[in-house]
Amino acid sequence: MTTQSTENSNVEGVSPEEMSPEATTAAEDIVKEAEEQVEVQLETAAESISEEQQKINELELALAAAQSTVADQKDSVIRAKAEVDNVRRRSAQDVEKARKFALEKFASELLPVVDNMERAIENIDSENEAQKAISEGIELTLQSFLSAIEKFGVKAVDPKDQPFNPELHQAMSMQEVEGVAPNTVIAVMQKGYELNGRLIRPAMVMVSKAASVDTTA
Repeated sequence: MTTQSTENSNVEGVSPEEMSPEATTAAEDIVKEAEEQVEVQLETAAESISEEQQKINELELALAAAQSTVADQKDSVIRAKAEVDNVRRRSAQDVEKARKFALEKFASELLPVVDNMERAIENIDSENEAQKAISEGIELTLQSFLSAIEKFGVKAVDPKDQPFNPELHQAMSMQEVEGVAPNTVIAVMQKGYELNGRLIRPAMVMVSKAASVDTTA
């Protein structure tokens, strides 16, 4: 028992200088193998990290491309919505114009009827009792007719004593009138008419002009 303990104590206490060449070589091989295993593990870890980083980079690129696509699609949707709104607004305006001015031709055909009734009233002798009833009947008919067409946006242009407006009036003649400012409507030969603010027939008028200057004096 004492002898075996002594031998174990001698083995554990051997210094490197006291180791045999075979033992030293074996120890160096173990250390080298351990270092190689560590290097292999480090290389494997580095390769794994590099692959993960590459995947991260690819995912970041894919995300950036997706975000760019979403932004482009968002702009396209906004532009498409704006275009749809513009088309809808233009369509509504066209429908409104069509509704307002669909009767333009029909109203223009009715105006001569109004003119004839007004002329008939002007030519009737109001002092003649026989014609008085006829005059009153035509006047009532005319007022009813004007009220009816006014409901559809037809409005008379009667510019007597108003400044001449070439957008609404058509000058048939000009005349000097004392005490009247130049370019004033002094007589209406035929009334004009508008349909919902659009002129369908200009008023035919006589316009005052400035007095001529006498150069013979």
